[in-house]
Amino acid sequence: MLGGSFNPAHEGHLHISLQALRCLALDEVWWLVAPQNPLKPTAGMAPLADRVARARRVAGHPAIRVSALEADLGTRYTADTLAVLKRRFPATRFVWLMGADNLQQIVRWDRWTRIFQWVAVAVFDRSPYSYPSLAGKAAQRFAHARLSARRSALIAGTTPPVWTFLHVRRHPASATAIRRGQSMPR
Repeated sequence: MLGGSFNPAHEGHLHISLQALRCLALDEVWWLVAPQNPLKPTAGMAPLADRVARARRVAGHPAIRVSALEADLGTRYTADTLAVLKRRFPATRFVWLMGADNLQQIVRWDRWTRIFQWVAVAVFDRSPYSYPSLAGKAAQRFAHARLSARRSALIAGTTPPVWTFLHVRRHPASATAIRRGQSMPR
């Protein structure tokens, strides 16, 4: 699962998803387009339907499923969404995908330690956040549960807490830059 505002979805999201499919041996990747990130301002947020439609155009891969699941479920926080999904799909082994920027600030998320306890987490290199995130509170708190990158294909089958950090080729796309008109359109 790759959650976020997707404001807008871009080639970087696709790049990370394809890397996750390959490196983590996942069956599919779900893009969870959030109605509103509680940590981001509402100003400048495109309508949910527009963000979902663009995400579907960008994804364009049979193993990537785009949804507004949190709007459908009425959940606001990742922990709530995961709790519902774990009840609905008890046999499914979920992996939460995030960039290093999110690992650095996940300690601000509601019930962030539960996320690590409920699902495997895969973190992707993203400059300039990678090294500070690996020295941050979340990485230190769950240091005992870190799976080496060379064993990352085992993550979905490993009981949480488990996480890995992947140094894959970076993609330059940034939603902030796209909104400012500084990056490639899709």
